[in-house]
Amino acid sequence: MQRYADLNDDSGVSSYDIGDSDIKVWFNRDTASYIYSYSSAGQYHLEYMKKLALSGKGLNTYIDRNVKREYEES
Repeated sequence: MQRYADLNDDSGVSSYDIGDSDIKVWFNRDTASYIYSYSSAGQYHLEYMKKLALSGKGLNTYIDRNVKREYEES
C-alpha cells in the first residue's frame, strides 16, 4: 500500500495499491478499500487512475467524475 501524495492537500484518497489489472483505493472517510479493475471500470479508466495515483494529483476527482460506482463488489 502506498500513501497518496495529495499534492493539492484536498483529496479524499488516503492510499492506494496498484496491481497489473486493478487499483485498490482507500479513502479518508472509510476504512474499506475499493477495487477498480479492467472488468469493472475499463482498461482506459484504470490505466489513467494509475497515472494519477503515481502523480499524487487528481485521483479523487477523476474517480468522482468517471468511475465512482464502478468498483468490484466484495
